[in-house]
Amino acid sequence: MSEQQTGRAAITDLLEKQSRMAIVLEASVMVLIIGYIDYITGYEISIFVFYGAPILLAVWYGDKQCGIFIALLSGIVWWWADMKAGHPYLTNWIQGWDTLVTFCFFLFIVVGVSALKAQYELMERSARLEREIIRISEREQQRIGQDLHDGLCQYLAAISCAASSLRNDLQKHSAVEAESAAEIAELLKQGVTQTRNLSRGLFPVQTDEAGLGSALDELAASTRRLLNIECEFESVKQVPIYDNEAATHLYRITQEALNNATRHGLATKVKIAIAEDGGIVTLSIGDNGKGISAGNEKGDGMGLKIMDYRARLIGGDLKVGNQEGGGAMVTCRFRQKMSGVVNGKVAGRNEINA
Repeated sequence: MSEQQTGRAAITDLLEKQSRMAIVLEASVMVLIIGYIDYITGYEISIFVFYGAPILLAVWYGDKQCGIFIALLSGIVWWWADMKAGHPYLTNWIQGWDTLVTFCFFLFIVVGVSALKAQYELMERSARLEREIIRISEREQQRIGQDLHDGLCQYLAAISCAASSLRNDLQKHSAVEAESAAEIAELLKQGVTQTRNLSRGLFPVQTDEAGLGSALDELAASTRRLLNIECEFESVKQVPIYDNEAATHLYRITQEALNNATRHGLATKVKIAIAEDGGIVTLSIGDNGKGISAGNEKGDGMGLKIMDYRARLIGGDLKVGNQEGGGAMVTCRFRQKMSGVVNGKVAGRNEINA
């Protein structure tokens, strides 16, 4: 984030924390300053549009009532400056009409900015709700994954050990049931492996900064084993992701891209790669499948929309398209900014691309 953006964010944060009375006072001072400038510049130069700035400030950071008050004050100050400057109106009704039009213009600003503010707040609430739904979903998946790993996996492993012990006892007595016990033990081992893989899928990324690379490598190995296709993970060097929430979103994007490549694209070869250059992390998933159908690059499918939303949540940019040699390519880029050291470890957060 640039210094200019940081400055704007600081000013916005300061205004949002102020009381309505403070906003009204600041807007009133702005009106008086603009009115004085309007007076000294004379009636030949009209600057009445600049009165819209304090009105906008009052509505956006205060409320509609504050905006109406500042609009009326602006009208009075404008009228005073116009009169003191000696505007030569031909008749009184022209002066009255000009004053009425100016008042209406100021009130129109109040109504327009109020509508924009209401729409913006609605979008903000919707975005917060969507983010909270995603977080709740992730927490529940992580909880279920942890329960599977710590609960069901342990029970299955214990039963597998008991079955193996039973097989050994039966073999010692040359019992014909030994083969059945061996089969049960093998099935239980497979069940433990599948349950562990399932738990890793629900709770994929470890909380350390190297967790994403390890999770993507395991995802590639699992895809090779379960779907019998070529799937490899490539990373020239370790790319630490300091925000675990961002790492989880990148993992879910990869999962969805793999699902699209194998189910819809019928790919037999997939390559997952991650790299970082100048603080910009790039995750790419390419395949040799049928590619993205024409007109669907913008994400008309639900899966593509979810991937795009996850990318926007971490301040990233998602691009979906076809490769020159055939097959689809999904690329997610986001800027990762260092923010300091916490408990001896480097911490960081993601920023929206400039």
